[in-house]
Order: sequence, then C-alpha cells, then structure tokens
Amino acid sequence: MSFLIPCPNCGKRSVYEFRFGSEYKKRPSPNQPQEAWTEYSYMKRNEAGLQKEWWFHRAGCRQWFLAVRDTVTNEVHETLFPRDESPRSNTPSPQPSPSRDAPA
Repeated sequence: MSFLIPCPNCGKRSVYEFRFGSEYKKRPSPNQPQEAWTEYSYMKRNEAGLQKEWWFHRAGCRQWFLAVRDTVTNEVHETLFPRDESPRSNTPSPQPSPSRDAPA
C-alpha cells in the first residue's frame, strides 16, 4: 500500500523513498541484564493504532527520524527529528542522539 510520509527535512514524499526502522522503544542502559537487551532487540508490541516508529529517508536527505503513524490506516500524524519534542504524541520522548538511538 502506497502512502506519503512527511519527512521533517524534505516534506511529503512517497513511502518508497523511505526504509522502516522499527517501533520506537527506549534503549536500555549498557549495564542492563541480557534479558532487557533481548526484549529491546526482538520483542515488538505490534499493536493496531498509533505507534511511534523509526524511519530512514534513504532516497532523500538520508536522515533518521521518528513518525507517529496509525498502523491501521497508514496515516502519518506527525514526524520529528529525535532531538525535537513531540507536543501531540503521548509516547516517551526519544534520546537526543539520532546516531546512537537509530536502529541497526
């Protein structure tokens, strides 16, 4: 299904210019047990409705950003760089460094 994603740097573009990263989750601290890192790496909520996600604009500005997307309708409600605060999203704010928090 094709839809538009409003890149916070380039504006609205076809979803085919982007690469989906994953659901946004808070990264565990380095001293957390292996179970915390396993859950962070492999367990997904995969719930219907609004979800904060990582996206990469591979055919544009080549920046990682966060999008609040409805997983039922694919409507993108908001996009933001990780350093920006999200006024409409009630999910946790991301860490300030996109290179550190971006999914592998």
